[in-house]
Amino acid sequence: MVTKKPKVVIIGAGMAGLTAANKLYTSAGSKEFIEICVVEGGNRIGGRIITSEFVGSRIEMGATWIHGIGGSPVYKIAQEINSLHSEKPWECMDEFLDDPFTIAEGGYHLNSSLVDPICNLFKNLMDFAQGKPNVQFPQSNIGNLSIGSFLKKGLDAYWGSTKEQEETLGFDNWTRKSLEEGIFAMLENTQRTYTSAGDLETLDFNAESEYRMFPGKEITIAKGYSTIVESLASVLPVGMIQLGRKVTKIEWQPDDGENCDVTMPVKIHFFDGSIMYADHVIVTVSLGVLKQGIRDNTGMFSPPLPRFKTEAISRLGFGVVNKLFLQLSPNRDEAMKFPNLQMVFHQSDSKLRHPRIPWWMRRTASLCPIYGTSNVLLSWFAGKEALELESLSDEEIIDGFSTMISDLLENTKNNTHDLCNGHANSAIKFDKVLKTQWATDPLFLGSYSYVAVGSSGDDLDSMAEPLPKRSNHSFNSPPLQILFAGEATHRTHYSTTHGAYFSGLREANRVLQHYHYIDI
Repeated sequence: MVTKKPKVVIIGAGMAGLTAANKLYTSAGSKEFIEICVVEGGNRIGGRIITSEFVGSRIEMGATWIHGIGGSPVYKIAQEINSLHSEKPWECMDEFLDDPFTIAEGGYHLNSSLVDPICNLFKNLMDFAQGKPNVQFPQSNIGNLSIGSFLKKGLDAYWGSTKEQEETLGFDNWTRKSLEEGIFAMLENTQRTYTSAGDLETLDFNAESEYRMFPGKEITIAKGYSTIVESLASVLPVGMIQLGRKVTKIEWQPDDGENCDVTMPVKIHFFDGSIMYADHVIVTVSLGVLKQGIRDNTGMFSPPLPRFKTEAISRLGFGVVNKLFLQLSPNRDEAMKFPNLQMVFHQSDSKLRHPRIPWWMRRTASLCPIYGTSNVLLSWFAGKEALELESLSDEEIIDGFSTMISDLLENTKNNTHDLCNGHANSAIKFDKVLKTQWATDPLFLGSYSYVAVGSSGDDLDSMAEPLPKRSNHSFNSPPLQILFAGEATHRTHYSTTHGAYFSGLREANRVLQHYHYIDI
């Protein structure tokens, strides 16, 4: 008698899904007793990892950084496949550029004596929030704050301990306090892109200290982030990954003791009308897709997900971060390097704002070359500004950046820096732009997760809980019908590719342990 092989269907061929498939397939002997299939709704593998090219340089449209090389599985894979070196130029190949060149609206160059104290304050506040050792904050009763409200309290405390806030600095329309507020806002906007929280008032303070970073420097991958997922997929046999297979419904059997089928209990419906049966389904779709499923009652799961799962999905945050690449006109002086530009703008309630600088640019913190000598510039957007960017034409984007650059660089005052003088003498023009569009991509509906006010790390654990949920009561339905992986299911490494990697390993191991076959 031939024993039927249990079938595992993995939904999504991103980092989590491919890691799970790789683990299941390569565990010694498992390919003989487990049938594996990966279904991907798009026409490529990689998910939120996609390496591309823009005017001759290798760029990342999705995941960009290895966040700390000490202990990172992504770094280990990149080393093993020799992806950390390349003859072709790539994004952030020199890791970090020269010291930033900070300009305030109106064209005022801010020297380090103005910028550094606020940068140090912001860093200390975030270090405290993240639970780093030997960092003190004078206010002990912090309570249940958001990161945004905590940072505001920190800035207010700083102002309370300093004088001359209204001191004039020889800058039209700027006081010391308004400049410090603008610099602080610039740093907050960078933090928005790190976390994907469009508003830091929605980012939970207490959960921030649970997030874990790997030690060591942060680097990009010379041959591209896509080489990591390509490596994971390379061991899988042809046909195991099926592209263009968009799932519309997952039918499963809850533990209610009724109509339970012990063979292939999960039924997967596809957009083309086809059906697939499975013993276990590992769902790796983004939190954005899961949110849409419960918000719009699309019937993605039948019966619907249990309350503990839908509440976790609803409470957690899932934001949008987009990248914008701009090519400088080749007609400019080729010997002139564009600065690593930091931008300080008047606040939203100020009447002193330049009327032609569009609102969607005013919470963008930086504009810099993708590497030191590149003529490709990069800017990051988060929240509603990132969403607006997706709707703009290339012409509207170029016009907005040209207006801003004209105000900041070409009119730079009280400055002797060659960079700005050079740009003032030859108007900066942009030829091409390339933007990411994660919010409106129906396969993702955003970028990555964060712990929102009202949620906690417990919700991330609930995201990882398989269905049907086991209890102390007797049960009749087959176990581990639906498992969940992806960055939004990892309590301490959410929002990262390595978090997705760890979650894929976790769910693959859960299946292997279920069959008493685990290759540690």
